[in-house]
Amino acid sequence: MRAVIIAVGVAFLISLLGTPIAIKVFTRLKAGQPIRAEGPAMHQGKKGTPTMGGVVFILATVIAYVAGHLALTTLPDAQIAQVEPTITALVLLGLMVFSGAVGFIDDFLKVRKRHSGGLNKRGKLFGQILVGAIFGVVALYFPSTMTDASGAATNTETVGATTLSFIRDIPALEIGKIASVIVIIFVVMAATNGVNLTDGLDGLATGASVMVLAAYALIAFWQYRHWCADPTYTANPNNYCYAVRDPLEIALIAGAAAGACVGFLWWNTSPARIFMGDTGALGLGGLIAGMAMSTRTILLLPIIGGLFVIITMSVVIQIISFRTTGKRVFRMSPLQHHFELAGWSEVNIVVRFWIIAGIGVAIALGLFYSDFLASMG
Repeated sequence: MRAVIIAVGVAFLISLLGTPIAIKVFTRLKAGQPIRAEGPAMHQGKKGTPTMGGVVFILATVIAYVAGHLALTTLPDAQIAQVEPTITALVLLGLMVFSGAVGFIDDFLKVRKRHSGGLNKRGKLFGQILVGAIFGVVALYFPSTMTDASGAATNTETVGATTLSFIRDIPALEIGKIASVIVIIFVVMAATNGVNLTDGLDGLATGASVMVLAAYALIAFWQYRHWCADPTYTANPNNYCYAVRDPLEIALIAGAAAGACVGFLWWNTSPARIFMGDTGALGLGGLIAGMAMSTRTILLLPIIGGLFVIITMSVVIQIISFRTTGKRVFRMSPLQHHFELAGWSEVNIVVRFWIIAGIGVAIALGLFYSDFLASMG
């Protein structure tokens, strides 16, 4: 727990203190956010606000991981802690960094062209598929092995699973490695686009991501305390354990990312002095997808990220309705813009949507814990 707290604190401070520096740098480089002409009229006042702020909390997360990881070497139960970098960290941070890199290219092209159209849809889609495929293969084809104090292997789990999972792996839904990689690609695409679509109002996506990442930190730490690789816990055959890979690493990274987002939110809340851009939105989406995969809660993700699902579905419904009937269901999509045009203030929308995000997280955590109680009999 100490390592996780250290990672959260370091990430928060780096993001909180580093974001003003990024604001100055991006302002000097004239890296301002272009605003879509077809968007809400009130957004035109945000034109020129520095973008690509996701660079700050992505870097803060990576640095905080290193700081928190160093603390693991001093833990009294180091024989069951990950005291060396693991494939799990490679996959999770890789998904965050490289998904963020796809977004960075998009942001860079927008700034360079001084137009809201950056990387074309095919280019962005190809980037998401490529990142999901690479780290999906690593997660499924490269088991990470750790040893206990005697040098014996204690866990050879892969980061991902070849079965679909809800709160844990569902053995009856064994789909094999190739299909599992395809599922991971889909989850990465869904999560990155979901966060990206939610990132339309000051602080909305950042605050919602804090809740989701904090929830995954709790889930992963709970799995660590009830881990099948912990001989002190599994000594009692009646104890239910989680067969996951490196849960403490997962908790550390999730906590670090949540802390970094809180520090960024200080500057990103209304009126935002900097936007996360596609760099941050795709980076967070990639990490959230990795969290669902590594904690074996892929089918729980639509609940824990319920706000992202609702906003994404508003876009899907709008497109289907307009193409089939020529009519729009919402004044504008994504959903937050519908309420803007209905007269709601930006802060009002953001706070209420945060409440919706919190409800989804609370339901998901409740389901997770109730399953544990049921498993314990």
